[in-house]
Amino acid sequence: MSPTILLLLALGLGLAGWLAARARAWTFKRQSTDGRIASLPSYHAWYVALWVVLPVLAFAATWSALAPGLVTQSVLADPAAAQLPAFGFQRQAILNEARNVATGAAPAVFNQQAAALVEPFRDALTFYNWTGIAATLVIAFLAGTWAFLRLKPDFAARTKVERIVMVILLGASLVAILTTIGILASLVFETVRFFGMVSPIDFLFGTHWGPDPMANASAVDGSRYGAIPLFWGTLFIGAIIAMIVAIPLGLMSAIYLTQYAAPGLRKWIKPALEILAGVPTVVYGYFAALTIAPAIRDLALALGVSNPSSESALAAGLVMGVMIIPFVSSMADDSIAAVPQAMRDGSLAMGATTSETIRRVLVPAALPGIVAGIMLAISRAIGETMIVVMAASTAANLTANPLEAMTTVTVQIVAMLTGEGSFDHPATLSAFALGFVLFMVTLGLNFVALRVVKRFREAYE
Repeated sequence: MSPTILLLLALGLGLAGWLAARARAWTFKRQSTDGRIASLPSYHAWYVALWVVLPVLAFAATWSALAPGLVTQSVLADPAAAQLPAFGFQRQAILNEARNVATGAAPAVFNQQAAALVEPFRDALTFYNWTGIAATLVIAFLAGTWAFLRLKPDFAARTKVERIVMVILLGASLVAILTTIGILASLVFETVRFFGMVSPIDFLFGTHWGPDPMANASAVDGSRYGAIPLFWGTLFIGAIIAMIVAIPLGLMSAIYLTQYAAPGLRKWIKPALEILAGVPTVVYGYFAALTIAPAIRDLALALGVSNPSSESALAAGLVMGVMIIPFVSSMADDSIAAVPQAMRDGSLAMGATTSETIRRVLVPAALPGIVAGIMLAISRAIGETMIVVMAASTAANLTANPLEAMTTVTVQIVAMLTGEGSFDHPATLSAFALGFVLFMVTLGLNFVALRVVKRFREAYE
């Protein structure tokens, strides 16, 4: 059964419970001698509605996960499935074909063995769909009745509803934490497997990166998994070249918009600047590959550089720096604008010029927000993939020359996880090790940003 049907059914039953509970609460209010009850009728209504909707949603999620397996087991128990091949992949393909025809996703079958399973699939789908609907109605009726019978004039419905809402909000806040823990656990597990095949010393300190996915996994050459060129490329493009572009331009644009720009001009320039954050990265990649990279190559030729590459770290870093300008500018803009007007006026009253006030008062006071924006921009830059693929190539190169081709950690993660590589091969598992290192670096940057923000915020509060 489609989860949408169960969701709509849950909302409809919840609305019915809401209306019934609200009507009952109004009778309590009319029967009361002073016209007052412990909680407003709306809280009684929400109490019953939540007790109807939440159990139904929990059942719908569980049933949506279990029903496909139950349908498949029912079909396999049918005599028409006796002639299915024993090979798992071929048998599953036939079952999927019959299921698609039974659900209307496909007009007809191509495999004659699947034709005999269409009707068993339809019968099983019909049976379990009605079973799901019946169970949904029963759960909604039992939960709604239990909640409805608890309603009384002195019932603290408001407290109960707020407690339920608090639990829901707590669950929502835990989603991000649990997701982070799950990501970290999966990365650690696969990274440990990789380090069981390749020495961490070779990986973290080796200077040659050239995994061979076709090589024998039992005879791994650890010297081919040196990730130093990838780490250097990531820092050089994302944390050096891009930041040289983004930090000055972002900070100066924020200062201009908050201190010098007229309100009418600011109203137009600020949204136009923030549009850069919404441009797809593939568009930046095309711009870097088709415009910036050839321009840098031509400029290098004009300056006498021999054989400059048409794919360079400088092209990717420049475009990446333009892309993350809004991250620096917006955070700095908000932080400078939040500095109390008394500090600005006091500096000017003491005889300081506008530029001195900005340099010695506003920027130091807004430093926590500025640093947070810079760290956010660095995290965004070192995780960028498309611009590097299209403008800086996929060649792992350990060099400080910005005119040469270079690659980053994220590009190699994509390269190792795409294709037909086995997840038991060190070349594929190396992507998880790279992801783990990148995760730890980003986490460290966030800790540094939090420490800086905390330290300087205490100084200016």
